[in-house]
Amino acid sequence: MIDVNHIAIIDYGAGNLHSVHAALRRVAQPEDRIMVTHDPHDIAHATHVILPGVGSFGDCITALTQCTGMIEAIEHHARVLKKPFLGICVGMQMLLERGHEHGVHAGLGWIEGEVVMLDRSDPSMRIPHMGWNELTVHRPHPLLDEIVTGDHVYFVHSYYARLARNDSLIASTYYGTPIPAMIGYENIIGVQFHPEKSHKIGAKILENFLKMR
Repeated sequence: MIDVNHIAIIDYGAGNLHSVHAALRRVAQPEDRIMVTHDPHDIAHATHVILPGVGSFGDCITALTQCTGMIEAIEHHARVLKKPFLGICVGMQMLLERGHEHGVHAGLGWIEGEVVMLDRSDPSMRIPHMGWNELTVHRPHPLLDEIVTGDHVYFVHSYYARLARNDSLIASTYYGTPIPAMIGYENIIGVQFHPEKSHKIGAKILENFLKMR
């Protein structure tokens, strides 16, 4: 029997939805269903949920909170049912306890830590960090099947995750300082980079996500 995936990309007005949808369609099976949705009821029927994010932490978490019932729906999906959940860029940052972008804003609090600005003290390090950087893999994870240290992915960000626990770190990169590139535990994962813009490596990461159960 073929396992059919029902993939929900959350539309709360703050994500690169078209690119994420297109990248998923390229790696999904023909029978898989991919939906862009702002309806929390759709999350109940999803096998996989993706939380994208473009913009500032505060704007994104406010928009997500204003999407009635969505936070409760993703909490149930990821933390109660323990189904695969992927946060991308600011979607990853919102998994943490708080963000310090244009004030202090509470996050989802699923992963211990906070989101802080990249160090501006070195004038050679341009902010936002924009471009290709290599990954350093710290521990095995299903999302990293066939992904190795030295593989490059695409970043666009000015803030990064400062984790409270090392066991939340899956992979990192370096941009003036070590930066968590992939965080999480079990079924909950966040990536600071954009897999939908990371060519073959990003496609493989999304393919691996769809294989998680």
